[in-house]
Amino acid sequence: MSSEKPVLVEVRNLKKYFPVGTGFGFGSRGAAVKAVDGVSFDVHKGETLGLLGESGCGKTTAGRAILQLYRPTSGEVIFAGKDLAKLGRKELRTLRRRIQMVFQDPYSSLNPRASVHEIVSEPMRIHKLCPNAEISERVSDLLNKVGLNPRYANRFPHEFSGGQRQRIAIARALALDPDFIVCDEPISALDVSIQAQIINLLEDLQDEFNLTYLFISHDLSMVRHMSHRVGVMYLGKIVELTDRNQLYGNPLHPYTKALLSAIPVHDPEIEAGRNRIILEGDVPSPANPPRGCNFNTRCPAAKPRCFEEEPELRMVSSNTWCACHYV
Repeated sequence: MSSEKPVLVEVRNLKKYFPVGTGFGFGSRGAAVKAVDGVSFDVHKGETLGLLGESGCGKTTAGRAILQLYRPTSGEVIFAGKDLAKLGRKELRTLRRRIQMVFQDPYSSLNPRASVHEIVSEPMRIHKLCPNAEISERVSDLLNKVGLNPRYANRFPHEFSGGQRQRIAIARALALDPDFIVCDEPISALDVSIQAQIINLLEDLQDEFNLTYLFISHDLSMVRHMSHRVGVMYLGKIVELTDRNQLYGNPLHPYTKALLSAIPVHDPEIEAGRNRIILEGDVPSPANPPRGCNFNTRCPAAKPRCFEEEPELRMVSSNTWCACHYV
């Protein structure tokens, strides 16, 4: 997974299983939902890695497991030379200054009883980032950076629109001068007219502060616009990982091809002549994934080997990784 830029975050065989069942008629004891099942990738400094896939494929769980909001079942998350999954609470708290998250719903992620000033300044107070006398000035500067009037600092979240609340959440994420931010579908809860503004803001902040993003979304067009490289997830696994132009110009995995065929084209004549790939059947349960390739129950090109042997995520060309036997 090469790049000219140094690697900031290394994810190796990350797994997050959620136990289910009690043994009293509600499921088998020891059963588990395999939300993230052996995910591996690198995130390079200063880049945006997009994580794409259907709802329920494990994107958000992967992002939270990387930040240790969910403790991984197994695997490694290497940041600043340390495996976050093995750190104690005190060591992890020190590194949390450098890794932050912007959540999907800007209203539920903000304390409704706290003012904007309290929300943005809380991380600085907890980590003792600067003297108390300088906090108000820093809060004002952060609000300016995200396009909000500093005079709004004494207002509460319910007094803002959805786009403004997400700007507050971004200001809070920036409060500790992080290196790495996980953006978990940061625009999906916003009006379409506001989405482009938030995306442009994230790009401007990335250029100004040399930020590194993991951009999680199911919006194919936004991932293409925002990301330098893209990983496609299906049923807890990454099935394709490559740079943006390669993925959207020449997808290799059958699932990626089906996803991208759903993107509408503005020219009616071209749209009428496109071959839309319709996947039949439902996504299997992550508590009972199929044997072999996870995609074999819906893949239009599945062969006997796909039902027996699980394909590994392997390099198939320069900077392109794919988990398919027949690429």
